[in-house]
Amino acid sequence: MADTNTTFLNEFILLGFPREQVLLYLLISLIYIMTVLGNLTVFSIVQVDNHLQSPMYFFLACLSLLDVFYSTVTLPAMLANAITGNRKISFNRCLTQLYFFVCFGGTECLLLAVMAYDRYVAICNPLHYTTTMNENVCSYLVMVCWLCGLGNATFNTMMTWKLTFCGTQHIRHYFCDVLPLLQAACSDIQDSQVVLHFVAFFFGIAPFILIANSYIRIIFAILKIRSSTGRKKVFSTCSSHLIVVTVFYLTGMVNYNSPSSGDFLAFVRVSSLMYGVVPPLLNPIIYCLRNNEVKRALRDVLTKLYISFK
Repeated sequence: MADTNTTFLNEFILLGFPREQVLLYLLISLIYIMTVLGNLTVFSIVQVDNHLQSPMYFFLACLSLLDVFYSTVTLPAMLANAITGNRKISFNRCLTQLYFFVCFGGTECLLLAVMAYDRYVAICNPLHYTTTMNENVCSYLVMVCWLCGLGNATFNTMMTWKLTFCGTQHIRHYFCDVLPLLQAACSDIQDSQVVLHFVAFFFGIAPFILIANSYIRIIFAILKIRSSTGRKKVFSTCSSHLIVVTVFYLTGMVNYNSPSSGDFLAFVRVSSLMYGVVPPLLNPIIYCLRNNEVKRALRDVLTKLYISFK
């Protein structure tokens, strides 16, 4: 299989980009700058503010850093394609992009589930929160998320590398993802599709079920709070996480459980942008604008910077 790939395939051509590319260039630039600056700001605030040293903000910092990596896998390459008009990508570069995109995406799937569990323990079992979610447990949970993401990426990339691609192939997508590559292959992809559905269940459906269960329990706990101010504060914290989760998981599950027919790939391209671009962009906006502690920490940091440069 490897010999076949090396002999007959040197590059792919990405067909997801329109002819008119000026607006696309500006849009991608703006999205990437906002994503990187927003997430790095959240990550930095959590690191420097002593009042944000809790499991919730530890996971938020990990998510912010992960989102910087996640968006960097695709957006700079998309930006280069939009500027130069060159939509070619080498086979090795395509597999490299696939590996890191799947790795960071799978890691984020599990990390969002961990964050939902953290909120469940904090709200439903507050007396045991400090012992259940101690520093070691939080570190181990993040490490497991990364190890699963790395393992998933390695497995999917190996399965894709073993496929046969005959000649220069057109990929109807903005970047190298699993489903468009399966559609471009000229060998039997049945085994790869079975693996893809299994992975989609493990990294998509199963975590989503755990998150839904956590939030159902959280809602019942919130309804027991007598103070309307208390209910509003808890709802504000959890609703921001729930917005990100809904966009990320639903579009991801639709994307990786969709048929690989050419007609359906247009919808796949849109859903890929929804879970690969929108959540990293929205995470810092949602968490900062809807979280009073983060806004207070941001004001403190900006005030100190202003005084130091005054």
